[in-house]
Amino acid sequence: MQVQRIGLVGYGEVGKIFGSGLKPRVQEPFAWDLKFADALTAQAERGHAAAHGIQACDGMEALCAASDLVISAVTASSTLAVAEEAARFLRPGTVFLDLNSASPRTKQQAAALVDARGAHYVEAGVMTSVPPYGIKVPMLLGGINAAELAQLLVSWGMDAKAVSDRLGVASAIKMSRSVMIKGLEALVIESYATARAYGVEDYVLPTLQETFPSIDWSRQGAYFFSRVVQHGKRRAEEMREAANTVRDAGFEPLMAAAIAARQQWVADQARDGVFKDLPSDARWQDYADRLLAANRNR
Repeated sequence: MQVQRIGLVGYGEVGKIFGSGLKPRVQEPFAWDLKFADALTAQAERGHAAAHGIQACDGMEALCAASDLVISAVTASSTLAVAEEAARFLRPGTVFLDLNSASPRTKQQAAALVDARGAHYVEAGVMTSVPPYGIKVPMLLGGINAAELAQLLVSWGMDAKAVSDRLGVASAIKMSRSVMIKGLEALVIESYATARAYGVEDYVLPTLQETFPSIDWSRQGAYFFSRVVQHGKRRAEEMREAANTVRDAGFEPLMAAAIAARQQWVADQARDGVFKDLPSDARWQDYADRLLAANRNR
């Protein structure tokens, strides 16, 4: 597989990390994001791209024309729409790597659009948060071209493993894991904030430590709060896709739906400024106190 030019669809946290990390391994990367066309964000986002040696494109057509490998790194809810738009412009033989946290069915629908253009769709299940791993974040790949692409990505220093030539397997692994990981985040936020409200956290956390001694529950709690505050909207979208995955397996997604609701609730609190000006090293108690104060006043 010969790839010299890569294009990133989505220039958010993941897009920025992948762009900077892959730049030394390929010719100048390209990127396209709706923020490049928004008067409020264009200058800052295009400036960031230029400062990091990434060429900002004016649209999807320009990005696809310039790229041998297109990497889609958008929110879960945009997975299919991005594949649909890209499919209009992809050149035959282009590889389309879908990093997004979507259900197997959504990935299969996206693949049908891309493959119909003579391009090659590969799904990826990104198995943990991209920071602090960067481009070395563990990824599982699926699809007919997954093994060949995995070999290329490994040669670039990435941690990619082909798990199946069938589409949907990598995403099923990712979505099943997400129910657990995003569920833990939601449980910790609900449990810790409730314990804080009753003033019993000094009793609750030691019992968790006793039961699961390998986890630093105070430190893990702070991390969970911070990540959900920062990315709750994206996580809620992912959990809605996880709920679709559970539903397609024949179960009512009671837990996945509840996790999505709790993640969205925290995202809404963040949007309303509840956590404004909290430092990056804030304790979980600081986050919980903000939640409790905001909701007492409603």
